Amino acid sequence: MAALVDTRRVLLKLKGFPQLIPRRYRVKKKWAATLPRITSTKLALQNFDVNYGTQFGERWPSIRISLLSEQKYGALINNFSSAQELMKGLELQGARDFVYEARARTWSPGSVGGKPRGGEELVWSSSLAAGQSGSEVPLSSQVGEGMEMAAATEPPSLSPNIKCFTFPKGDVTGFSPARLDGSGLLGYYLLDAASVLPVLALDVQPGHTVLDLCAAPGGKTLALIQTQACWRLAANDSSVSRTGRLRRILQSYIPREHSTEDRVRITSFDGRRWGELESNTFDRVLVDVPCTTDRHSLLEEENNIFTRSRSKERQTLPLLQSQLLLYQGCAARRSGALLHLHAVPAAERVCGGQSCAGGP
Repeated sequence: MAALVDTRRVLLKLKGFPQLIPRRYRVKKKWAATLPRITSTKLALQNFDVNYGTQFGERWPSIRISLLSEQKYGALINNFSSAQELMKGLELQGARDFVYEARARTWSPGSVGGKPRGGEELVWSSSLAAGQSGSEVPLSSQVGEGMEMAAATEPPSLSPNIKCFTFPKGDVTGFSPARLDGSGLLGYYLLDAASVLPVLALDVQPGHTVLDLCAAPGGKTLALIQTQACWRLAANDSSVSRTGRLRRILQSYIPREHSTEDRVRITSFDGRRWGELESNTFDRVLVDVPCTTDRHSLLEEENNIFTRSRSKERQTLPLLQSQLLLYQGCAARRSGALLHLHAVPAAERVCGGQSCAGGP
C-alpha cells in the first residue's frame, strides 16, 4: 500500500514531464469535456466591457448595471379596444402615460396639455429636444419674412393617439398580461417604451404612406397604426418567420377592416433592395436596423447573436446597417423623411433622422 502511494506521488511530480511517465500511465486529455464552456451571455459581457468600457468611460459601470437589470416594459394602449376603461385601471395602479406628460411639459409656461391658455403667448421650451436645460423661445420671435424656424427649437408634433403607460422611476411593478375585450382584441402591447419615440419623431400626418423596413416583431408597426394617420403602411422584414409573428400580433390588436391588404401590407423582402422595388414612393420611412440587442444578449442564451455559430453574422452587422441606410433613401419621396435607428446601450440610445428633401 505504501509503495502504491509513493508511486502516485512520483507520477504527480512527473506530470509536467510526460516523456518521463511510463506509457501505461499516460492519459490523453479530453478537451471537449474538461475545458469550461464560455456561454454566449458571458461572451457578450466580455465584448461590451472591452468596447463600451472604452467608448463610455466612467458612465459604463452604471450603463452595465442597467443592461444586467430586469427590463421594465411600457404598455402601448390599443385604441381599437376599450381604451378608456383600461387607462383608468392603469392609472389606479400608479402607471402614467409618459407621452401625454411629455406633451404637457413641452409647452411652458403658457400652456396646459400642449394648448395655450387664452390671451397668453405660446412659448416653446427646447430643453426636451436638446436633452438639457434649454432656453424658452417665443414662437412669434422665430417666424419672420425670409426666416426659417431652427430645427432644434421647433416643437414636435406628438400624436395624441399614441398612449404609452409606464410605472415611475424606481417602481418595479410589472404589467399583467393583456386581456381580450368584448370585441376580441387585446387592450395593450408590452414593449420597451423607448420604441415609441421613433414613431413620435417620424411625425406621421394624415394621408401619409409609410414604410417600416425592419418591422418585426411589431411594436413600432403597431404604434404607427395607432396614430390612425397612415393612409397606407408597408411593414417589411427579411425573415419569413418574423413576419409571420408580426401578422399574428396585428390580428390580435387591429380589426380586420383596418388591416386589409390595401391599408397594411406585410412583406418579406431583402430591405437593401427596396429602393429598386418602390423608389420615391413613401412620405415616411422608418429603418430600425438589426443590432446586437444588448440586453437580450446579456440575459438570454436562446437566439443570442454572440453564439459562436453566429459570429460571422455579428461581424457583418455594421456593413448591413450602412447598406440599409444607404439604399432606403431612394424609397422616400424628396419631400419625405427617413428615420434611421441604431441601438446602443440603455440610457445612451440615439435615433438619427435625415431629411430627404435634398436628394435620395
